[in-house]
Amino acid sequence: MTQQALPDCQQQVERVRQEIAKVLVGQKEVVEQLLWAVFAGGHALLEGVPGLGKTLLVRTLSQAFELSFQRIQFTPDLMPTDITGTNILRVDEAGQQSFQFQPGPIFAHVVLADEINRATPKTQSALLEAMQERTVSAGGVTRPLPEPFFVLATQNPLEQEGTYPLPEAQMDRFLLKIQVPFPTEEELKAIVKRTTTGSFDDVEKVATGAQIYEIQQSARDILVADSVLDYAVKLLLATQPGESAIPSVNQYVRNGAGPRGVQAMVSLAKVRALLAGRYNLAYEDIDAVALPALRHRIFLNFEGEANGILPDQIVGEILTKMGSHKA
Repeated sequence: MTQQALPDCQQQVERVRQEIAKVLVGQKEVVEQLLWAVFAGGHALLEGVPGLGKTLLVRTLSQAFELSFQRIQFTPDLMPTDITGTNILRVDEAGQQSFQFQPGPIFAHVVLADEINRATPKTQSALLEAMQERTVSAGGVTRPLPEPFFVLATQNPLEQEGTYPLPEAQMDRFLLKIQVPFPTEEELKAIVKRTTTGSFDDVEKVATGAQIYEIQQSARDILVADSVLDYAVKLLLATQPGESAIPSVNQYVRNGAGPRGVQAMVSLAKVRALLAGRYNLAYEDIDAVALPALRHRIFLNFEGEANGILPDQIVGEILTKMGSHKA
């Protein structure tokens, strides 16, 4: 990475932030975490009650990028082929019949999987290959998806009737899970003023796919000291029951985070360091990304769920415990 690459990346990302701020009120931390996912080349799951702007954020983000965008509204009757596409029968002018593949909405750079937990596990699994391999297999043919490719999914944590929990394997494919908080009093006033007057600024396209790729490459070049990498690995191992000195993990956790958890922490931390103007990873970067990178990879046992324990509490305790052991 050249000396000029870092300030160029910062300037480009700041322009994206400014475009998003034209439409979305507040939610700066949510926006930042979503940008971490994009520039780390991963997928994100946004969770929050209705009306917090999750869908609006993803749509606005896609408008700020010169990328194709598709929204999939997940419902219980949605079929896998509604996402991936299917072969349809075509008849030419000569009356000859042939099958032609009709691509589904998954063939886009940015895919908004809205209310993803409303579809059946069979339909949700249609995303697995796309999220992991960036390909779609249909009709005996494997087709590549456009690059870059992001699945940005939303789900509502309150209404559970008619929903299907995401399988653990699918949860693990999301680079991070973003909790969207309720707006403050001042933010609510600003939202009402902006939405009831109809005065929205047009979002300009300020970043191309090639520029996103350049930022992703610059983030990968960020240096990671062995001591910082050891710290990230120890954080991950601390989520595993039986291998942790933290009593709450052994008491409440059924399964801890897998290897993708530490990969996610390091990838996200590199982006955070890049956007902060640093060429190397710091402990504070790992601490900052640990919660969104691990919260959806920790699965509680019956006792944990019965006592209302949250994965965020577990990660918080681990960070507090590990903080005193940094090299």
